[in-house]
This record gives sequence, structure tokens and C-alpha cells, in this order.
Amino acid sequence: MTGFSLNRRALAAGLALPFMARVAEAAVPVNRKFVVVVCRGGMDGLSVNPPIGDPDYRNLRGALALGDEALRLDTTFALHPALPAIHALARSGEARIAPAVATPDRARSHFEAQDVLETGAAGVYATTSGWLNRAVQALSVGGKFEAISVGPTAPLILRGSAPAGSWSPGRGIDAGGRLPTLLQDLYRDDPLLGPALARGLQTETLAMETGAAGGGATMRGGGPAQGREAARGMGEALAGFLRAPGGPQIAAVSMDGFDTHANQAGSLATRLGALDALADGLRTGLGAAWRDTVVLVVTEFGRTARINGTGGTDHGTASTALVLGGALKPGGIIGDWPTLRRQALFEDRDLAPALDLRALSRGLLAEHMGVDRRALDTLVFPDSAGVRPLTGLV
Repeated sequence: MTGFSLNRRALAAGLALPFMARVAEAAVPVNRKFVVVVCRGGMDGLSVNPPIGDPDYRNLRGALALGDEALRLDTTFALHPALPAIHALARSGEARIAPAVATPDRARSHFEAQDVLETGAAGVYATTSGWLNRAVQALSVGGKFEAISVGPTAPLILRGSAPAGSWSPGRGIDAGGRLPTLLQDLYRDDPLLGPALARGLQTETLAMETGAAGGGATMRGGGPAQGREAARGMGEALAGFLRAPGGPQIAAVSMDGFDTHANQAGSLATRLGALDALADGLRTGLGAAWRDTVVLVVTEFGRTARINGTGGTDHGTASTALVLGGALKPGGIIGDWPTLRRQALFEDRDLAPALDLRALSRGLLAEHMGVDRRALDTLVFPDSAGVRPLTGLV
């Protein structure tokens, strides 16, 4: 039977968490949920939300340009046809796009860009902890906050001194069996591994109690349909954690496969279909709790504005961020649109950044989760005092 595997890295580092009862008088209501989805590889924002009304779009995109099959948002923007659930959210005022967003990094290196994206620092390799973990630290001052990551290893964005659980679909251990008992006896007096193992077993128990270990969240092989089914199960499983009494309020999810140098049309459609299903599973799984939830979908950089010679796109600069959730205020695009005019392109090749991703993230943490400005400036996003939080989204 498919279950939840205890993450060995989390065990060794003491990161697995006990979903314990919170302090009753936390600064933020315990019903608030914040989820960050990191799309790794450099997601092509010009395909996620094609600017079909921009007069330079079709010439730049060539065979990758979308037409009537795109899901229209307004006279300028649409969504990729693989995103019907997110499109439905947008039509109901529960999804918005930031069509030209970027981190401070301009190197177009996956390693460097992902580091800046997840640490929230102004420069590369400036810190070893993630901004979402430091947000948990800031929030825990007023009460006990819990967090969880989905994937085989905890992503950098949620690594740090604040405890965070880690769940991955796969073969689980029997929380009532012989091996956990032996390990508990072995590590009983170990100040690091003893508590970490106990926390991990409590995570396993919660997984079983919430139904997340029922197998639907297993990432299986197969075509796009199987990928969507698995991703929807992943979203539903995460929702089970988030809505459980004493469960986490903050979560991070990693999705790979967005580095589309060749044959982009098919491969990206598959990955976006999985992202759409993940969002749909999370929404349906949360039920009434969706109205108190914000989901931020980000990537390390965008792709080149022009199609390349192999039917793909190369590493670029600005991309798209998606903001979803029942707590979101309806509205148009987030930030500005720099257009695709040649003189407006960044270095004559990329969509130019029009919004600092830190401004968007800071605004959501401030308004939705209640992180104060001083903590944002000094702890969560170091050296970001000059980046004003984007407000009015929730």
C-alpha cells in the first residue's frame, strides 16, 4: 500500500514536525493558509498567460504562439489551454496573474536563480535558509506556527531553524510496527534524533488520519492524464494536512520539468496540466478552508521572448507568477505589462521585469499572514527595506 515515507534528511536535521495544538492567542487566526509552489526549470510565462493582444506576440513566438485555443482573461491576456481549472478560478475572481515578475538575479543560471528565488536574498548564496522558513520564524513569535513541504527533500525555501515537516508520496513505514519502536529505543536519549523521529512518526500518523496516505498522491508514470491524476491527488493530500486540526498553516511544493529548450509545446502542456490539477486538488480538498487560503506559484526565471530553432525557448528573465485562493481580492493583472516591443525587451531577448517578486511575496505575507514590516525588512527578506510590499491583493 502506498503511504508516506519518513524523510531521512528531515530526520537527521531535526526538521520533521509534530502537528501540535497551537497557542490559542496567536497573532494570526489559525485558519489562514499560505502555499508556495515552485516550478523549477524556468517556466515560460509567455505560454502560461500568452499576451494574445500584444501586437508583437505572434511574430516573436512563431509556432509556439497560441490562438483561439487559449483561455481568454481579457483583451490582452489569456491562459494556456492546459489550465482550465485555474481559468475557472480567474473567472470567479480567485486567480490573478503577475505577467512580468522577476527576482533580483539576472544571471540566467538555474543554480543561482533558484538560490535567490528561495532564499529571498538580494544576491546569490547570501544565506543558507529560505524566506518561507524565516516567515515561519517571524510568525512563531506570536504563537506556534507549523509548516510542511511536499517532495522527497525539503526545498531550500523552507529550510532553516524553524521546524518544518516533510512529506513525500511513496512507501510508508508502519507507525505501529517494529522498526519505529526499535529506532525510538535507539535514539531515546539523543537530543537531536530522538525528538526528530518522534515528530516524523506523528507526521506519518496525521497522514493516515487525514486520508492522504491512500495512494492517490503517488506520482505514477504514464501520459498527461495519469500525470494530472497524480498531481490532483497530491493537491488533495496536501489539503488534508492543511485542514487537519492542529495541522500546518504554511506549505511549499516543488514541481520539476519546466526547462523547455526543445519541443516545448508538448512538454510544457503536460507540466502545466499537472500544475492545474494540483491547484484543483488543493482547492477541492480544502473545501470551506479555501476561502482562507492564498497560493503563490513562482519560478526562477522566464524564457526568451523568441522561439529558438528546436521548437523551444532558452533561459530568460521575467516570467509569470500566479496568485490563487479564496482569500484573494478580484482584480486585473498584478504589476505592469512592459510589452513585447523590441525596444522594451530586456537585452533584446527577454521579457523585461516589471515587478520584483519580493514585493509580491512581502505583500502577501503582510496582508494575509500578518508578518510585520520590520520582520519583512530584516529577517524574511534581508536587505529589502527599499522594496515596498505590494498591497491590496487580499
